[in-house]
Amino acid sequence: MEFTRREAPYGTPARSVPNMMLEVLAALVPAAAAHVWFFGPGFVFNLLVAILFCVGAEAATMRLRGRNPEEALSDFTAVVTAALLAFCLPSLTPWWVTATASLFAIVVAKHLFGGVGFNIFNPAMAGYVVVLVAFPIQMNLWVAPRMGDIDYEYLGVFETLAFTLTGALPESTTYDQVSRATPLDLMQSGLNQMRMVTEIRALPVMGDYAGKGWEWIGNFVALGGLWLLFRKIIRWHIPVAVLAGLLIPATVSYLLSPGTLPGPGFHLFAGASILCAFFIATDPVSAATSTTGRLVYGAGIGVSIYAIRTWGSYADGVAFAVLLMNLAVPAIDRLTRPRIVGHGRGDR
Repeated sequence: MEFTRREAPYGTPARSVPNMMLEVLAALVPAAAAHVWFFGPGFVFNLLVAILFCVGAEAATMRLRGRNPEEALSDFTAVVTAALLAFCLPSLTPWWVTATASLFAIVVAKHLFGGVGFNIFNPAMAGYVVVLVAFPIQMNLWVAPRMGDIDYEYLGVFETLAFTLTGALPESTTYDQVSRATPLDLMQSGLNQMRMVTEIRALPVMGDYAGKGWEWIGNFVALGGLWLLFRKIIRWHIPVAVLAGLLIPATVSYLLSPGTLPGPGFHLFAGASILCAFFIATDPVSAATSTTGRLVYGAGIGVSIYAIRTWGSYADGVAFAVLLMNLAVPAIDRLTRPRIVGHGRGDR
């Protein structure tokens, strides 16, 4: 008599990793289109450079490890990392800055720890922090949104491409003519100069809650995040905890001192708050795993973002907050692991 034997794993997952990553990329498309509409084609060039170097680094690293590159390239995780980097980088970013972030994200933050499923840090945020520290001038070349009455000189498609490839502006053009401070930078510098929140919010670049253009991008990111929740690609615990951890202290502080601290709406729509809640903090590898742990992990990120924005030297603290909480994940998972049925709390 012959018996049929099946090798592990015995269960078939409902979704494969490639399908999940493709749905994540699809959920980012509306926000990407809004980014291009309001801030020009620089996003597209950053995305193409990031994909080239992320995918190339993935293939090269897999070969150096003696493994088939197709195993890693077919899951689209490198492309998702590239997309998140493109959202975080300024529209005017030289290619070598994007390449540095991409190479560090894939080679060091991902494969140095064993590849997909083993990295303890979010690769995109690790790569972003490296270039934020190493290239502070280039990381401040944000452009003004194409809406409202803003005195600003816009670069065309070919001029933006030329800057991406060479890092040089057209003749007789200065950085002050083509770049503007972000709403977070304006708020931080204005408060440091003892200006009131109402004065800062009266600047032309400011919108209803945060910055013009940024609010629309945040709305489209939120729609993509809600779609991922509907599709059960992500669970609600981390997004809700991140937003609660950020907005609760922001609301309390604003009620106590509305003239010197921005309100919760500003913190929600300024910077990468919504992107972090739905697409960055929810990374299934570097995030906490237990239900309670996800809430603690997300709340820690939200509170850290608020603390860095309020008392830190960086205008937006999303990347640093995520990496700090990545470090805390092992302790969070250990302290919040569910009790095994039939065992007391003191049993091992």
